[in-house]
Amino acid sequence: MQGLIDPSRNILTPEAPAPQSFDTAEAAVDRLEQLYTAATTFLCDGFAKALTDGHPGARIRAYYPEVRITTETFAKVDSRLAFGHVSRPGVHTATITRPDLFRNYLIQQIKLVMENHGQPVEIGVSDTPIPVHFAVANDPRLNVPQEGAAEFILRDVFDVPDLGTTNDDIVNGTHTSVDGTEPLAPFTAQRVDYSLARLAHYTATDPGHFQNYVLFTNYQFYVSEFEAYARQQLADPDSGYTSFVSTGDVELTDPDTVLPEPTKMPQMPTYHLKRKDGSGITLVNIGVGPSNAKTATDHIAVLRPHAWVMVGHCAGLRNSQSLGDFVLAHAYLREDKVLDDDLPVWVPIPALAEIQIALETAVAQETQLEGYDLKRIMRTGTVASVDNRNWELREHTGPVQRLSQSRAVALDMESATIAANGFRFRVPYGTLLCVSDKPLHGELKLPGMASDFYKTQVARHLMIGIRAMEHLRGMPLERIHSRKLRSFEETAFL
Repeated sequence: MQGLIDPSRNILTPEAPAPQSFDTAEAAVDRLEQLYTAATTFLCDGFAKALTDGHPGARIRAYYPEVRITTETFAKVDSRLAFGHVSRPGVHTATITRPDLFRNYLIQQIKLVMENHGQPVEIGVSDTPIPVHFAVANDPRLNVPQEGAAEFILRDVFDVPDLGTTNDDIVNGTHTSVDGTEPLAPFTAQRVDYSLARLAHYTATDPGHFQNYVLFTNYQFYVSEFEAYARQQLADPDSGYTSFVSTGDVELTDPDTVLPEPTKMPQMPTYHLKRKDGSGITLVNIGVGPSNAKTATDHIAVLRPHAWVMVGHCAGLRNSQSLGDFVLAHAYLREDKVLDDDLPVWVPIPALAEIQIALETAVAQETQLEGYDLKRIMRTGTVASVDNRNWELREHTGPVQRLSQSRAVALDMESATIAANGFRFRVPYGTLLCVSDKPLHGELKLPGMASDFYKTQVARHLMIGIRAMEHLRGMPLERIHSRKLRSFEETAFL
């Protein structure tokens, strides 16, 4: 391992080349990859040597690469665009991690910014250290031992994750500049690295498998239906789908391949029906509860998907509903509480027209119903999300009165969380639920309650979500990423 020692601080670092200007996005991202690879290789080599030889006698440190653009005037851009331009003149920067994983995204975003402002970008080394945990995450040779397992104190030699730069200040609108620069991207590199590590842990699949269109469910039945659909698509050479990835990164391209039984199921089993350009569909079984919904969306958000939609089960609140009916959410009553500190409950969560149309169109296609007839099996209205699975056992006057005043037509524990986090992270969101019980009308979720109609609708429900995603995939990104999700001063990157 070769590096430079800063005598004043006794720090061993790789040589930091001078920043370079680029007028093509591809060349800029190539440079980001070079700098990132050099930095992480330096850390991995130093870490491996320290594990073998002991304390190296100096702190070993490397830094994330950085993209920077400087503008002196306001840009005249297409007012219909929700992204691709900085909100005001000045210096805007973003630390970057895993440019190999985010290559297409970075090329797209950097190209738009340069075109809209007529300025090159500058690529160099930032002053944000790379935590050793994240540097070695993609090196199969290495694992960071727990505190005390090595012959030296890890934090004395290497940088560890820093909550000062691993936060949501930018997306929450609470970021304050300390050096006169403004953020160019919604997340810092450390925040992205943290979520990539969490995704691998919670879903048991590599973040690189995630596709740009994400379905969330709270019911295991959808997984088997998704796998069956994936096998059908892989059998069709014209489908555009290339592989199916299951828990444990088991990837199949042959539709007749038998998947091995996982030795241990992760907290949020995740499956990916992939396309070469990343425009396939990912299904995440988040289980039950707003905490799981927040955890999943907190981390998937750093991948900057183009849409996520909840297709789960709910309690129907109207007597006119039947088991198996669908609910298309156009508003949310947030009583889940998990996002109150990040997104106050007084913030409205609007329905997004593009997502709503895609979902309603998909329902019509799958049911062969349209117009007024569609209302027989689908209701549009407010969905309430609560944090108490057994809310029915409480005294009813308060909860039922609030549900009535809100005009809620369905209740679950995840949808409002997913929609609110979509709003917070600027990820287009939607909700289509299937009524599985009607507790206010004597139809509790008990064995034997499901009718044949309900079972048919459940099988159909996942297909509706898939069709909606395929419809969205055919739309320009400029239409999907609504201006409704953008604030007064936004980052240029999606």
